[in-house]
Amino acid sequence: LAIHLLFSKRAPAVETHSYTLFFYEIVGVSIVLSIAQRFWMPLRSWMRHMRPILTATILLLGLWDIVTFGFQLLPMPYFPGPAAVLRNLINDRALLLDSTWHSLALLLSGYAAGVLLGLISGICIGWSTPVRYWGMPLLKIVGPIPATAWIPLAMVVSPSAVVSAGGLIALAVWFPVTMLTASGISNTRASYLDVARTLGAGRAYLIFRVAIPAAVPSIFIGLFMGLGASFLTLVVAESVGVKSGLGWYVSWAQGWAEYGKVYAALIIMAAFFSTIMTLLFKVRDRVLVWQQGVIKW
Repeated sequence: LAIHLLFSKRAPAVETHSYTLFFYEIVGVSIVLSIAQRFWMPLRSWMRHMRPILTATILLLGLWDIVTFGFQLLPMPYFPGPAAVLRNLINDRALLLDSTWHSLALLLSGYAAGVLLGLISGICIGWSTPVRYWGMPLLKIVGPIPATAWIPLAMVVSPSAVVSAGGLIALAVWFPVTMLTASGISNTRASYLDVARTLGAGRAYLIFRVAIPAAVPSIFIGLFMGLGASFLTLVVAESVGVKSGLGWYVSWAQGWAEYGKVYAALIIMAAFFSTIMTLLFKVRDRVLVWQQGVIKW
């Protein structure tokens, strides 16, 4: 706050009221939390854990302010100061909220389709030897090709840009989910299957009650890998054809050299993607509760 106020006096023509108010709010929240943590042990533990991260964040904001707004060591307009980014974040909040909503809908639809197709193909390849014989060469040829490389073809064969973007996201998710699901199914311990067969289990029981539960840890690795690939594909696909979404917003702002808006959208993306990733971690911890203390990722 002191750094920002110092440089604000040197450049009074620049509007930084929102950023200054933002820092005052941080100071106020810090005071409230410091008092509350004395009476609430969980909050005290959380603050003790987060203190290094929060301190590093504040220091990075100060450094960002110094090299951009203060001494202008980085070329403008490509590297705006944090005050300009926050100002654009506030002024364009309605458009950013609408873009976030469209990106969320497109991401979830494409991710769900990719997961569904990946689970089906992965189970079939992992369980059936004939399907594995024909399916693995296809995976080795099509899978390693980045989903974004199919953009020209997708734009030609799809009825709309939204459908092509969703299909590309599904394709990006399909490959890792298929590979890890097939690996988990095929590596199910033979002793588990033998015991189930001895007790009279049929094929459906072996697949859905033995093989799939045993493959769940591998399946979740595929889900996380697919989620990361879907983020990249979403941004690229939105920037080339879709008329709404965070990727479209970044491309539009860059076209007008509004780099403050570009960085504002990147901050929204970071929070957006981090939240989704955290939710998937929560689901994994709930499903794989028996692995608590064993897995470290």
